[in-house]
Amino acid sequence: MAYDPYVPVEKNIDETQKILEDKLGIGKSFDVGQREIVVMERRIQLYYVTGLVDSELVVDLMTQLLLLNSLPHPNDDIFQTIHNRLVHQQVTVTDKVNDICTSVLSGLVAIIVDKETQAFVVDVRSYPGRGPAEPDTEKTVRGSRDGYTENIVVNTALTRRRIRTGKLRNVILKVGDQSKTDVVLMYIEGIADQGMVDEVKHRIEQVKVDGLTMTDKELEEFITGQVYNPYPLVRYTERPDVVAAHLYQGMIAIIVDTSPSVMIGPVTLFDHLTSVEEYRQTPAVGTFLRLIRYAGIIVSVFLMPTWLLFVLHPEYLPDFLNFIGPQEEGNIPIVLQVISGEIGMEFLRLASIHTPTAISSALGIVSAILIGQVAVDVGLFGPEILFYVAIGALGAFVTPSYELGLANKMFKLFIIVGTALLGLWGYIGTIVIGFIFLATMKSFGKPYLYPLIPFNFKALLKSVIRYPIPYRYNTHKRQEQQKSQPE
Repeated sequence: MAYDPYVPVEKNIDETQKILEDKLGIGKSFDVGQREIVVMERRIQLYYVTGLVDSELVVDLMTQLLLLNSLPHPNDDIFQTIHNRLVHQQVTVTDKVNDICTSVLSGLVAIIVDKETQAFVVDVRSYPGRGPAEPDTEKTVRGSRDGYTENIVVNTALTRRRIRTGKLRNVILKVGDQSKTDVVLMYIEGIADQGMVDEVKHRIEQVKVDGLTMTDKELEEFITGQVYNPYPLVRYTERPDVVAAHLYQGMIAIIVDTSPSVMIGPVTLFDHLTSVEEYRQTPAVGTFLRLIRYAGIIVSVFLMPTWLLFVLHPEYLPDFLNFIGPQEEGNIPIVLQVISGEIGMEFLRLASIHTPTAISSALGIVSAILIGQVAVDVGLFGPEILFYVAIGALGAFVTPSYELGLANKMFKLFIIVGTALLGLWGYIGTIVIGFIFLATMKSFGKPYLYPLIPFNFKALLKSVIRYPIPYRYNTHKRQEQQKSQPE
């Protein structure tokens, strides 16, 4: 049967039944259920997916409908009577068969009444899934321990619990011609730029795909147009408090059903460098942690290329650093040692991801000690190579954004290759090319290096220093009072 979004609900329930059986696969898929009862001398059919509904609510729904047979109803409007009997929290009426199919496959129950051209859709969803728990990649010493799950309803509730304002908007959209995946566009009206909200909504609505198999990551590529750019144009997080903080800053959040990660945009490079731990400590400690993090990230990117430059061209090495250089060069060229060491560290990272949790820590320790020591003993690597590779890996681990850490790894390899081929000019040239590349990037129209480019001293200072929360609040409050005063 050809797809037609405007197929109406037929008065003859048998005709509607044939259409629904074909579209829902009743009789072909064991988990799609259908039940027919008679209420007030009318045939009524219920359609649902057994794994997505609360069975007790479905039984209670049918019980309440069957109780109507015990009440007098000589001249009652059966459709209105049933509508009043549905005491569930969300009941909608539709006259489109395709809306019914989408709702049923999303976990709702459809109720078809014979001789009526409209149907009821009742929300009795009970998605299988885990409870909120602290994300593994965004742990904090102090703070909440809840995190997003694969349930989109739970995720919106976790966010709304922290933003108790009627201006919080959760706009739900459907993406995927076949999957009909739920996507929620979340923002605070009056704080977020409405033009940006409309643009992002338009981009989501224009996505043409059968299904979002990779959920939020696949949707990101559609709405950002990102192809070969390794740097993330949105920020991912699994913490509701992080999303709430960004929403108050005028950003938008995109939640995709079945994914525990939430996209935040527009973001800058400095947004990717901010961690929730900084705001769980005093301003002085938070500033200290932020500076340490910035230093670690800079070291992770530039330490190895700089060391390689000094080794290949000792004439550029300052006198006070004359101790730098391999004491044992190994049996393969230095450049190959450096590239092999960096790629080998990625091998270890990927191996730990795909290793069962119970032995992943042991694998990392054994690999780092055993492989590293044997590689030095047989002369494949010099000890200093492994030292700088390890320092760079530790610096990468302090990056709050996992995606940014991977992008920085690619940038570091780019600098290493340029340095090996062209020496000092290759070192400087690759860094300049990378900086220009970042300076020309935009996230939903926002410059990626803001507030560095375009330069904004006050905003840059706030990006480097963790400002006290009361001071930031009072400053904003004074500005609002000044605007309201007559000139």
